Amino acid sequence: MVVAYAYSNLALQLNFLLFNALNLVGSLLLIASLTVSFNLASMSLEIVWAAIALAGLVKALTGRKAA
Repeated sequence: MVVAYAYSNLALQLNFLLFNALNLVGSLLLIASLTVSFNLASMSLEIVWAAIALAGLVKALTGRKAA
């Protein structure tokens, strides 16, 4: 997710597909790590973050097909 944040601040033109994919990968990696050291609050946050990233991916993909 740090990579997605850096990309969003440094890119001249934001590619929403890449941005949301990076966010999804980051949240899935954190979810995987939380299965080792479980924390309910962090797990809930990462599940919501992954859902938002997935919704953004769907929007980016459907928007790209319509264009």
